[in-house]
Amino acid sequence: MIDAVIFDKDGTLFDFRQSWGRFAGRMLADLARDEGHADDLAAAVGYLRETGGFAPDSVMIAGTSVEIAALMHPLLPQSTLPALIHRLNALSVTAPMYPAVPLRPVLGALRARGLRLGLATNDTEEPARAHLAEAGVQDLFDFIAGCDSGYGAKPEPGMLLAFAGTFGLDPARVVMVGDSRHDLVAGRAAGMRVVGVLTGIAGRPELEPHADIVLPDIAALSGWIDGMTAV
Repeated sequence: MIDAVIFDKDGTLFDFRQSWGRFAGRMLADLARDEGHADDLAAAVGYLRETGGFAPDSVMIAGTSVEIAALMHPLLPQSTLPALIHRLNALSVTAPMYPAVPLRPVLGALRARGLRLGLATNDTEEPARAHLAEAGVQDLFDFIAGCDSGYGAKPEPGMLLAFAGTFGLDPARVVMVGDSRHDLVAGRAAGMRVVGVLTGIAGRPELEPHADIVLPDIAALSGWIDGMTAV
C-alpha cells in the first residue's frame, strides 16, 4: 500500500537537459567577464558549453547552490561567497523549466488516488516554489522543501523524513522518485520505496543498483503503483 509520493524536482518533474542545460549557459555568460572566463567557470562546475550538457560528475546535477558557488568562487574573487550564493539563487528563480511530462494531469491523477505529494530538492526553496507555480502545479503539493528549508540536503534523508513526520506517514508506504543517485540513496536511507526516472542525466545502469525500479518518466508511476497493489 502506498500513501504518498515525494519527488525530486530537476530531472524528475522537469527535464534536466532542456531546463538547466539552456539556463546554465546563460548563467555562466552573465557571471563571466569574457569567453575564456566562461570556459573556466564551466569547467569548474562540469558544464559542457559546446553541447549544453553536463559531465557525469557535474555538481550542477545534484549539488546545492552552496556547493556550486564554492567551486565558482575562486574564479570570482570580486564577490563574497554569500553574495555569490544569493546571486545564483536569484538567477535560478528565473530559469525557464521544461516539464518532463504534462505535470498537471499526471500529478492530479496521483492526488485523485488520495496520495499526498511532496517535493524534496537540492535547489533552494524559493526557486522550487517559483518553478512549481510557473508550471501550474504548486497547489498539488502538500510539502515543499529545498536544501535551505532546515532539513539538510540529499543524499541525507532529512527532507524525506520531515515529509513523513509532518503527515504521520509510515516511510515504508511512501515512494521517493528521483533521477540521481543522491535521490535514491536518500530515499533508501529514509526507509522508503525508491523509483528512478530517466529524465535526468543518469542512465539506467547508474540508477538500477539503488532503485526498486527505473521508469522512463513519472507518467509511468501510476501503472507501477497499480502493479504493486495487484500483487
